[in-house]
Amino acid sequence: MIMKNTTYRVALTQLELNSKPERNLKKCKEWVRKAARQGANVVCLPELYSSFYFCQTENSGHFDLAEPLHGVSFSEFSALAAELKVVIIVPFFEKRAAGIYHNSAYIINSDGKEAGLYRKMHIPDDPAFYEKYYFTPGDLGFQAFDTSVGKLGTLICWDQWFPEGARLTAMQGAEILFYPTAIGWHPAEIERYGKTQYEAWLTVQRGHAVANGIYLAACNRVGLEKPSEDAAGIQFWGASFIAGPQGEILASASHDKEEIIMAEIDPSLIETVRRNWPFFRDRRIDAYDGIVRRTGE
Repeated sequence: MIMKNTTYRVALTQLELNSKPERNLKKCKEWVRKAARQGANVVCLPELYSSFYFCQTENSGHFDLAEPLHGVSFSEFSALAAELKVVIIVPFFEKRAAGIYHNSAYIINSDGKEAGLYRKMHIPDDPAFYEKYYFTPGDLGFQAFDTSVGKLGTLICWDQWFPEGARLTAMQGAEILFYPTAIGWHPAEIERYGKTQYEAWLTVQRGHAVANGIYLAACNRVGLEKPSEDAAGIQFWGASFIAGPQGEILASASHDKEEIIMAEIDPSLIETVRRNWPFFRDRRIDAYDGIVRRTGE
């Protein structure tokens, strides 16, 4: 893996979003500007930045929130990236064709050009997370994207639970895995399950960083979002974080506030860590054929 030796700074914007795309676009652009002023070279927005988390219900009208490739999200953030000379990760609701929609993310380079497109590969279907109704599974695979600062991997939310996705992205040469996210608690379950659920989320992703010897950044939204006044809604737990290649927490956010967190990425550290914890070297690639079967039967 060829890595640049220069360090760079990544920022995660943990935000509260609502049902007005115009407001969310304006707000997110302001927060990207704020992160750039603080010295960020890469800025990541939360999953589905332009709207509230509409997957809490199955409503065909919500498909109207989608936009075609290179629509308003791309044009606005492309211009902003070129102006600020920063890389921006923009997760959006993609309308690919009539009846075909994806949960996607642009990786926009610091010159405003598209460095890549990622389509969410793993699509959940859980209470208040009815994403299979809206999204076609991604068909672009797991990728790492060349940018002006380094090679970045981008996955989305539910992807964060799967070591296979992290591994395959790392194998493409990614120095850092970004996970734009919309994850939270059902309010009635917080007292009983909240701590366990949050810690599972944190632990599995730190494990990806350790197992692959790379950096990892998870950018969540925050706040209570309800599809209607009489619904319980989802309490997004925030807690965005950036971990180093040994799983160490370099920066973390609160559970309940909008904020920017930032950390320095040192690509040369990946080589140092992998020399001392050579998990990549010691993989038994000759013995893993069974991983592509649904079960071991």
